[in-house]
Amino acid sequence: MRIGIYPGSFDPITNGHLDVIRRASFSLVDRLVVSVAKGRDGFKSPLIPWEKRCTLCREAIEASGIGGGVEVMSFEGLLVHHAQEVGACMIIRGLRAISDFDYEFSLTAINARLDDRISTVFLMGSENYQFISSSQVRELSSFGGDISYFVPPNVDSYMRSRTW
Repeated sequence: MRIGIYPGSFDPITNGHLDVIRRASFSLVDRLVVSVAKGRDGFKSPLIPWEKRCTLCREAIEASGIGGGVEVMSFEGLLVHHAQEVGACMIIRGLRAISDFDYEFSLTAINARLDDRISTVFLMGSENYQFISSSQVRELSSFGGDISYFVPPNVDSYMRSRTW
C-alpha cells in the first residue's frame, strides 16, 4: 500500500488544496494523510486553531466527495518524522508558481537527507486554482470580501462568522 502525506497549515483549506487532495488520492497513492501542521509560537502562527483546521478539512473533504482512502490528522515537529510515523513513502506538495518551487526545492533536499526512502512529489495547481493562497483568503475575508469561489462552503461559512 502506497501511503502519502499532504502536509500544510490549511489556514484555511482552499479549493486549491482540495484539488491537490483529489488528484493525489485518485492517482498517486492508496492512502492519503492530510497532515495539518499545529504550528508553534513565533513560527507561522495560524489564525484558525489547529483543532478547527482539522475539522474544516475533514468536513470539506467529505462534502467534496473525494471519498475513502483520505484521512486528516495533525502533527507537530519534523515532517519527515511524521511521514515515518504514518508509514508514508511520499510527501505531496502543491505548487502554484515558480516561487513556490524555490522554497519547496530546499525543503525537499533537507527531507531527502533525513530519510531518502521518502520521495517528494510536486503537483502543479490546476489552472482554476493556481492563484489561490490561504493568506490571500484570510486577508480578503478580514475585509468582508466574498471568498466563496476560493474555499469550500463550510470554510466560507466559518470565515464569515469570525469577528475580525
